[in-house]
Amino acid sequence: MDTPDREEPHLRHVELDVLIPKKMREKARELCSQQVQAFSTCCKESGFLMVLKCREENAALKDCLTKHYKDPEFFEECKQEYIREKLEYERTGTPSKKRKEKLPTSM
Repeated sequence: MDTPDREEPHLRHVELDVLIPKKMREKARELCSQQVQAFSTCCKESGFLMVLKCREENAALKDCLTKHYKDPEFFEECKQEYIREKLEYERTGTPSKKRKEKLPTSM
């Protein structure tokens, strides 16, 4: 018999369809940072002609991001990370962004 601590919490529609994919996009941008940087640099250097001049960089970025978005293991990894953050928030009442910020050492 499983204990409630081991069961995966029920995730709402908004969590599965919005919040976890948002986490996936953020993590994928980090994993594809080289392609993001190349595309950004190309756009800055090309100005209005970026649509024509940066096709290759755009395609490479799109391929990298799509590879992660379609990876079921990556989705599961992001889902588990989201669940850990959610449970920690329920336990402490402090959002993960606030926990990452350093508290002042003196007042």
